[in-house]
Amino acid sequence: MSKNYRILDLIRRNRSPLENHLIDGLVDGRVSRRDFIRHGSLLGLSLPLLGRIGMAAGLGGMPSLARAAGAPGATIRVASSVPAATIDPVTIADAGGLLVMQQVAEFLCIDGPDLVLQPALAESWKPNDNGTVWTFKLRKGVKFHSGGEMKADDVVASIDRLADPANSSNALSVFTGILQKGATKKVDDYTVEFHLDAPNGNFPYMVSSDNYNAVIIPASYKGDYEKSFDGTGPFKIEKYTAKVGASFVRNEDYWGPKALPERTEFTFFADTQPMILALQGGQVDIINQMPVLAGVALLNDPSVDIISLKSVAHQQLHLRCDSDPFKDPRVRRAIALSLDRDKLVAGLMKGRASPGNDSPFAPAYPSTDASVPQRKQDIAQAKQLMEAAGAGKGFKVTLTTERYLEIPEYAQLIQNWVKEIGIELELNILDQGAYYGDAVFGKSNWLDSVMGITDYGHRGVPNVFLAAPLKSDGTWNAAHFKNKDYDTLATSYIAALDLEAQKATAGKIQNLLLEETPVIFGYFYDYLTATAKGVTGVQPTAMSQLFLDKASKA
Repeated sequence: MSKNYRILDLIRRNRSPLENHLIDGLVDGRVSRRDFIRHGSLLGLSLPLLGRIGMAAGLGGMPSLARAAGAPGATIRVASSVPAATIDPVTIADAGGLLVMQQVAEFLCIDGPDLVLQPALAESWKPNDNGTVWTFKLRKGVKFHSGGEMKADDVVASIDRLADPANSSNALSVFTGILQKGATKKVDDYTVEFHLDAPNGNFPYMVSSDNYNAVIIPASYKGDYEKSFDGTGPFKIEKYTAKVGASFVRNEDYWGPKALPERTEFTFFADTQPMILALQGGQVDIINQMPVLAGVALLNDPSVDIISLKSVAHQQLHLRCDSDPFKDPRVRRAIALSLDRDKLVAGLMKGRASPGNDSPFAPAYPSTDASVPQRKQDIAQAKQLMEAAGAGKGFKVTLTTERYLEIPEYAQLIQNWVKEIGIELELNILDQGAYYGDAVFGKSNWLDSVMGITDYGHRGVPNVFLAAPLKSDGTWNAAHFKNKDYDTLATSYIAALDLEAQKATAGKIQNLLLEETPVIFGYFYDYLTATAKGVTGVQPTAMSQLFLDKASKA
């Protein structure tokens, strides 16, 4: 298709310099169509507008997201992990709990399967010139289940609750250094401004479903969420029984299209195998998250459909940089070179993963610099590095980790691979409570171990991965990595509004981390959801959320 410069010029007239730079990147071929859509959604450009720009640039319209509507009125039954604690939007941190909360409460915007931001309670958003202030326009006519209309006061109160250190909010891992209590400001009943601590080019993800605590609830909320389950969502609570399950009914006063299912039922399971038996036996219709190894029997089961999402979830292997034997970066690189990433993807993860390149920049991120060479297994080079570091005779070291998903099997593979370069690895595999401890330095096997593997869930942008485990003052810096050049680059990346500027900085970060290797990112695993045949319209996210408003049964 040819370019229509007349239409492009008309579109450009009402766009900011930042938006026009992105459009130029698409027209000139510097930015791919996929990355244009994702970054354009981040800047607040609507999906229809992005489609028109794509057409005018000669690349075709947006792919249709519409699905054939299924029959209404079904009861959809879901197998879920048990919520680990009382369900409270401020403190919830586990997959089972956030899944239940997300059925009734909504976000300003939603991080879709392709990392494209979609409007929800906010209709639109845009940054100021340097990304220090983001303005969100709210949807009108949205009602809470308790009756009142959602307005700016509710958004301000909801986000202030999360940004207040006194509340011990789980969302402080996202907001610390970005957004303080009192910096979310009401402009009018349907406009909110976020005044940030520093420029942030990816901020809308921080108040999207990507930050699972950031649901909007009434300003009057005082606690005891399990008594009300008040929200704006397409379903309302019917019954909640701790440790057992929950059920929801269609919200007939919903602001958007009414949900297709009449009811949804969630049954809590402590383990994956009983979930699989329940799905195979017809007691449930969906397993929200299915680990690859535990669910391998379902991957080729003709009675089951697998929804597979590319995610950036991963298992970080940290090497403590401030103590032997890992003070020398050559030893850290040697370990990284001993791993066979192709076998990790094909064998351990049954092809349901992408190889990692020892930085948070996964292939799924549009800002990842794909020109940085992928690290491959090279035992000869690893041995040379060990010799050069004075560790040619090898050493003994303990790898401490958690019993979760495929991590124990991953640890055993690492144990076998590092034998080839003379390292004798003792495995210390703990239950999750013992591994994480108090999750603060000095009181945590995770943060204090010389070598460990930690599970990190999906995020739509790499900001949290770049800061918490890798910056010198990072709250999750188990590698005890302190590098001023890295800190400067990470701050620069987080501030950048422009996709090409992000990518240029990302390449420098990727190369620096390959050289230093404080953390080994071996693979990024896909997020799998299993459904019974005939169940359609199910939309999971890699954040463990499950949107069921379009679900139906044949």
